[in-house]
Amino acid sequence: MVTTLQKQTYENNKLAKRLRRQAGEAIADFKMIEAGDRIMACLSGGKDSYAMLDILLSLRDHAPIDFQIIAVNLDQKHPGFPAHILPDYLESIGVDYKIVDQDTYSIVKRVIPEGKTMCGLCSRLRRGILYRTAKELGATKIALGHHRDDILETFFLNLFHGGRLKAMPPKLRSDDGEHIVIRPMAYCKETDIAKFAELRAFPIIPCNLCGSQENLQRQVLKQMLTEWTKKFPGRVDTMFSALQKVSPSHLLDAELYDFKELSKAHLGEGDIAFDPDPSLLEG
Repeated sequence: MVTTLQKQTYENNKLAKRLRRQAGEAIADFKMIEAGDRIMACLSGGKDSYAMLDILLSLRDHAPIDFQIIAVNLDQKHPGFPAHILPDYLESIGVDYKIVDQDTYSIVKRVIPEGKTMCGLCSRLRRGILYRTAKELGATKIALGHHRDDILETFFLNLFHGGRLKAMPPKLRSDDGEHIVIRPMAYCKETDIAKFAELRAFPIIPCNLCGSQENLQRQVLKQMLTEWTKKFPGRVDTMFSALQKVSPSHLLDAELYDFKELSKAHLGEGDIAFDPDPSLLEG
């Protein structure tokens, strides 16, 4: 007879295997990691980056290629930031790491008016510091912990507020061409990551040190996706799948697809006018 503990252990192992498999698939699909790479894993103290580091370490130990991992945390000098937590954790698991001390908090507080969103400026400052750190460390790739839900939220942020069909790429090159950023958790669901973080008992550092900003549009979209998941199971999965199946000839971007020079002899995606109408599909 299977005990409750045995069943829970089985489910926990299944979850860990699923996350490792999905991360491995993303890494393979987009050629995120190559032999000899030195991966700078950015660790914020949140569940996503902890899970990413844990999964990367596991994959490294079983991968057919050799690559290095160094964890990096940017201490932005937020009041109340528990600076000891990450070094203690990283030393306990035997991971090479670097803590970068940079007081971006004071800069953001000085520049951004009280009550306004600080995330934009904070993100730009943080990105510049991480790029510089990657160069100093000789890192060939910069790994971030963004997951499937982050990608979808970014898509809707750009759609609703930026007027662009643009999401968050699993792999990108920095504007100066010197850095490659990867997102190994691109195929992983946030709910799975949250469960995994709880099981692994990561020492989570709360993401409200700069002051709670509950009305950020990303939070609104996160709630929207959560409600859709409850009301329409599978809808979010379908939307994420759609980001991987783009038909440029059936959008309206004349720079992406040459409509002006389209002729009868043109080999494009063809006439899909008689494809099933999505609005008539069941579910």
